[in-house]
Amino acid sequence: MSSAATMLPSATRPINPELSELLRKLQPGQPIRLIQTVRVGSRQWTTTIEGIFRELNYLATGLATDRVPADDIVVVAVHFKKDNGELSSVTLDEQSRIELLHERASSSGPSQG
Repeated sequence: MSSAATMLPSATRPINPELSELLRKLQPGQPIRLIQTVRVGSRQWTTTIEGIFRELNYLATGLATDRVPADDIVVVAVHFKKDNGELSSVTLDEQSRIELLHERASSSGPSQG
């Protein structure tokens, strides 16, 4: 099949099929972990953030001048709430990963006592 079969509806850049499937199933309120590789020049490192999934949408990027449509890129944006209450968003690239976390220990099961 074509690569379009693994793409999210409005993404112009391919997303890993497993990640695409997870994104389609995410529901607001689910705890998630986002893992991304950051690269600046020859340096690179991994960053991880956890939060509560709020919504998924798309960010259109491109130049502010009238150019060919291929200059416009639409990326997937994941919106979530951090543990400290901060609302945050991350755009995904081909190396992004998301893990669905189980309910936080403080909110699940009886306390030991």
